[in-house]
Amino acid sequence: MCGIVGVVGEARAKAIILEGLQRLEYRGYDSAGIALLNAEGFARARAVGKVGRLVEKAGELGEAKTGIGHTRWATHGAVTEANAHPHHAGRVMLVHNGIIENFRSLRAELEKEGRTFESETDTEIVAHLIDREVEEGADLEVALSRAVERLKGAFALAILIEGEETRLFGARRGAPLIAGLNGSAGFIASDPLALSGEADSLVYLKDGDIAVVSPGEVTVIDSSGKPARRERQPAPTSHVAAEKGNYRHFMQKEIFDQPDVIGRTASHYVDPVANVIRTIEGVDLSETDRLLIVACGTAAFAGQVARYWFAELAGLACEVEIASEFRYRAPTFLKGDRALFISQSGETADTLEAMRLCAEHRVPSMALINTVHSTMAREADLVLPTLAGPEIGVASTKAFTCQLTALACLAALAGRQRGRIGAAREREIVEALLGMPARVSKALDCEAEIVKLAPELAEHRTVLYLGRGPDFPMALEAALKLKEISYIHAEGYAAGELKHGPIALVEEGVPVIVLAPSGPQFEKTRSSIQQVRSRGARVTGITDASGAQALQGELSQAIVIPDSDPLIRPILEAVAVQLIAYHVAVYKGTDVDQPRNLAKSVTVE
Repeated sequence: MCGIVGVVGEARAKAIILEGLQRLEYRGYDSAGIALLNAEGFARARAVGKVGRLVEKAGELGEAKTGIGHTRWATHGAVTEANAHPHHAGRVMLVHNGIIENFRSLRAELEKEGRTFESETDTEIVAHLIDREVEEGADLEVALSRAVERLKGAFALAILIEGEETRLFGARRGAPLIAGLNGSAGFIASDPLALSGEADSLVYLKDGDIAVVSPGEVTVIDSSGKPARRERQPAPTSHVAAEKGNYRHFMQKEIFDQPDVIGRTASHYVDPVANVIRTIEGVDLSETDRLLIVACGTAAFAGQVARYWFAELAGLACEVEIASEFRYRAPTFLKGDRALFISQSGETADTLEAMRLCAEHRVPSMALINTVHSTMAREADLVLPTLAGPEIGVASTKAFTCQLTALACLAALAGRQRGRIGAAREREIVEALLGMPARVSKALDCEAEIVKLAPELAEHRTVLYLGRGPDFPMALEAALKLKEISYIHAEGYAAGELKHGPIALVEEGVPVIVLAPSGPQFEKTRSSIQQVRSRGARVTGITDASGAQALQGELSQAIVIPDSDPLIRPILEAVAVQLIAYHVAVYKGTDVDQPRNLAKSVTVE
């Protein structure tokens, strides 16, 4: 994910910013930049490539007590110095994490007013919006509020304003941002790790907050425009604690990282200016007769969800194989086959050996992986990256949703290549993908309801999950998550299979969690809900607003996720099922990040 570091009131500002950016390098980026502010105005340096190159260029800037820095992973616009942050407009200089969904209309509005742009990014329009408000004489806090109100999407901003050398401004919605303090300076960052050793205390900003940071002080304005009190917390004293931030476990942090990393993964595959899925060199599925998806565990469930997408969008025959079974069942290969292997680590032993088996039979291979220097990356014919960043918790969360994101893009690309979707549907898919960070951020709001549900689930020995269509593999993934970290026996079933055996497990009080979004199969899923209710089950529904309204009186509890294009709905459902597993495990007191008997990467059979 992109990194933000800002400093005010510290003579070592430049060094602190550059050191903070270096601490965030492992998260991945393609360019970096820094801007300093003093009484004479702004000084800026930007560089494509590593922070080390920026350090060289920043040596020419001189010193200042106030500045901001950024590591960028390209979303809107190519990897160029002109597209690197910080971006400048009039009296405003800023850096930005996230995606502005309505940047096209805002840019057109600003260009009509005579404003010109130096970059292809969505970020630059934010600088112009703020500068326009400042030019019109608004108080700075009001100017920021008015500009932020115009933005749709998920974002975190760190802002400098010329003539305000003793103040640093921040704003967030759906992307993390913190303020830091010591006795004589103030800080802003996207991650506590960037401020390790500099800040004594931290203030974790909430969605909709605008922060004004000055030396030793931070004031916060909430989304309603009113002053808000945010608790100061001691800054972590170790790098590990700093990386975990304000979260109890790495798994929880990684669940909440998802708006950022999903947006980053989507942007790798989507051209937001042309409103199309990017063409991937070496990927042409127009002549593929059958796609073999091979993976283990959670990655295999991502593949099972994608099987529905490839059928619907591309009319492409698709088989999903568990790698350990695929290797040993003497699979039959056909002339028009292509194979896709999914792995977070790129080192999963069974998946790697399955890929080698395909290579022996001259089946072209693609590897969808989160670790681009892995063995699978070296041996695959083509690498498709997921950009989740390091995932510390053993139970996969953000890696899974980034896999789904990349697979949705690949399925849409296949649909275009095979002539199954037109420009209008592709544009709808692109808009849905770019809107995911904001919707996932909103989906995380269901945590409060799930915290209430957790004690009830924790008292049971068995939990059942039901779903139809893509929600069937999501039910399998939900059950796996609960098993992995809470040690409760959980099973996922296709809802239509209830009467073929699973309904025998339903008795008075058994928890049944049903993935029941509105749509063509809603009434059939509703029938399954009625079947288990009539046998005494306590039914929780994971659904959207329309589904929740229709199911009033039929559910013990509804977990409501945002409305969305049906294509991306499983990604939003993933947030809910991850939070259920997490909070049940926390209530039970299990080792959430390192559950018994499990390893992060299975590198042996």
